[in-house]
Amino acid sequence: MMFARITKVGILSLIAFGLTGCFSSNPENIQVFSMPYMVDTTTETYILQPPDEVIVYCTKVPEIHGQQQQIRPDGKISFEGVGEIEAAGKSPKQLVADLRVKILDRYKADLVGEKAIDLRILGFQSKVYYVLGQVYEPGPRLYTGRDTVLTALAVARPNPMAWKERVQVIRPSYDENVEPKVFELNFDRMMAHGDTTMNVLLQEGDIIYVPPTVLGWMALRIEEVIRPIARAFSGIYTVRRGLDDRPYY
Repeated sequence: MMFARITKVGILSLIAFGLTGCFSSNPENIQVFSMPYMVDTTTETYILQPPDEVIVYCTKVPEIHGQQQQIRPDGKISFEGVGEIEAAGKSPKQLVADLRVKILDRYKADLVGEKAIDLRILGFQSKVYYVLGQVYEPGPRLYTGRDTVLTALAVARPNPMAWKERVQVIRPSYDENVEPKVFELNFDRMMAHGDTTMNVLLQEGDIIYVPPTVLGWMALRIEEVIRPIARAFSGIYTVRRGLDDRPYY
């Protein structure tokens, strides 16, 4: 009995050590994230991308006034009489400037004044961040510019297998010469004691990863082995039952 207990503790310790080694957080990396009390938003200019949706106001040109367009996968929008316009990668102000040139060339309209053409974004669909791991609602979330870690985790809702003390906040790097920024936070402490010192603002593309606990990790590994076997036996049982239920003559 004593040997079995020691063996069990040893295995759990090794698993815990292995899980700990999988994390590569650096506490100093939190410095690249903005704090909610320091800034209002984490972006100054919104860049349009598919599948954002826009609406154009231009009372001088009824043909396009009030038209809604969703940016296509090729990055363009199109208006009858104006033609196609490259929208992806541009700010609303830049798109208005391009649209003004097209309208002046086609309609010779009198576009006097700064707001003779106005463009508004109806659907902010292209910018997301991600909450992954042991949560009830994993997946991408629409980025608003004011998303905090606390808000993201409250919406995603960590499940009973979540290791809330070791939540990873990751800012990926798209430059091979720059390392991703990762830090770790204790969500339990944040909830129980109101400790918001690590409640940072998220940017587009950020990732929150909620790892499983040691026992949760073991349960997931066991499930990986058992589930295919259970399905195989279930299939055999279904076929066998179908054969047994055949009518006899």
